[in-house]
Amino acid sequence: MSEPAEKPWNRLSGILLHFTSLPGPGGCGDLGPEAHAFLGRLKRAGQRAWQVLPIGPTGYGDSPYQTASIFAGNPILVSPLVLHHEGLLDADEIAAFSANSPSGAHADFGLAQHLRWPLLERACERLSSRQGEPLDLLRRDFARYREAEQGWLEDFALFMAIKEAHGMSPWFTWPAALRDRHPEALDEARSRLSGRIHLHAFVQWQFERQFRALRKAAHAAGIELIGDVPIFVAHDSVEVWREREQFLLQSGDGPGHGSAGQLAVQAGVPPDYFSRTGQLWGNPLYDYRRMEADGFRLWRRRIRRAAALFDRVRIDHFRGFAAHWEVPGDATTAEHGRWVPAPGAALFQALLSDPEIQSEHGGIRFIAEDLGVITPDVEELRDRFEFPGIRVLVFGFGPDDHYDGRPWAFRKNSVVYTTTHDNATLVGWYRGESEGTRDDAQASAEQRRVQAYLGYIPEPGDAHWALIGLALGTAADTVIIPVQDVLGLGNHARMNSPGKSQGNWGFRLRPGQLDDGSLDHLRQLTGIYGRLAK
Repeated sequence: MSEPAEKPWNRLSGILLHFTSLPGPGGCGDLGPEAHAFLGRLKRAGQRAWQVLPIGPTGYGDSPYQTASIFAGNPILVSPLVLHHEGLLDADEIAAFSANSPSGAHADFGLAQHLRWPLLERACERLSSRQGEPLDLLRRDFARYREAEQGWLEDFALFMAIKEAHGMSPWFTWPAALRDRHPEALDEARSRLSGRIHLHAFVQWQFERQFRALRKAAHAAGIELIGDVPIFVAHDSVEVWREREQFLLQSGDGPGHGSAGQLAVQAGVPPDYFSRTGQLWGNPLYDYRRMEADGFRLWRRRIRRAAALFDRVRIDHFRGFAAHWEVPGDATTAEHGRWVPAPGAALFQALLSDPEIQSEHGGIRFIAEDLGVITPDVEELRDRFEFPGIRVLVFGFGPDDHYDGRPWAFRKNSVVYTTTHDNATLVGWYRGESEGTRDDAQASAEQRRVQAYLGYIPEPGDAHWALIGLALGTAADTVIIPVQDVLGLGNHARMNSPGKSQGNWGFRLRPGQLDDGSLDHLRQLTGIYGRLAK
């Protein structure tokens, strides 16, 4: 496959850290002061990119890749401290919020919900009830936001209010009239649940205000924000409820219609490095014939939203746009499925020619997460649109001497990660800490290959810096380093273990953990390898 046309060098690097992993009160990190402080740390370290995971509302298992909406923001990312600054919360409420927030090494999403929602409810009520010019300005801004975003916001707020009224049960288990969106039932729900609908709209407005303030600060600091777009949509999401015809679901024809909305087939990946039985994701698959017929309307709306928030987005599971692994809807493992072609070329052509996507802040750039079972059609799709692919540094030290993932072979038009949120940490991998996917002999062989490649054996406490230097020194335009790797943390700090349903996504920085010494060392390496701002 030929390389894309050569472009001027624009080498940069950045850090991968999800918002929930920031320190601060409230059970998890958010978009408040600690996020702005992290921008300062990135700048000190000479980094010009901040990558996060998907930012939508999460549910069972807390996975950011299974969200209730592809447009909405996660309510627990709304900072009560910013609400106080805007006059919507009182000082004593913030003091109690901080006092009831034990400092833990892990994000506690249940605690975050418990502590934050009462404050969100009070702030919403005060916006309506308190008088004064500052709040008048906020009320007008809220009204403008609700009008501008009604295309997705009103159905999302209604969806969440109905879920709450039904004990957070998934939409496909609701009474048939609500499940199937009968107009009379929806009108009745809008009237009965108007207060909660107003609250959910308020929360999304605050998320938007806080996110845009952070993006403005990032741009002022010369730092781009990189988001993450999952390829598939969660089954229990407002988009699947609202636009059922876009997905391969059971119609429920017949007595009782009890199966309406259930999965006809579902997404996953076949057995691989991570799991002997594959990964069963539980997401509905797209009805691409419908999507092509309407010009990929849902995808265009989705990427317009991403372009309004981020400078670049990582497209998760890119190989699925060439062909995806289809598993029966009632399967219990992903072992027995089939590869089904997908119209990726037509989709990306539609996205790249959409004037609203390209006009938003100068257009959005894509990163193709081309990991996994990669075939020539995937590479052809990636290169046709000149999307940078992904290389993971630690994958380059396996036994295949011809593998193009060796550091010397990294393409210029690529994004290199030392590790990813789905892998062992850099130190955990190098030390061969148990992770269930490789044995001691394999770990030792890979460690020897690293040492041979470096030409020396790193000191025990410096292995992560040696490997970070390897990544920064490659030809790749962009290098992204998870913050765990900057800190030299072991596998206890990994973000996610694929195939494990619980205990993921909880990594969190402690206050002061990312200290000046680490930042200054990273800046020094960044400068040596030509990635500082010119």
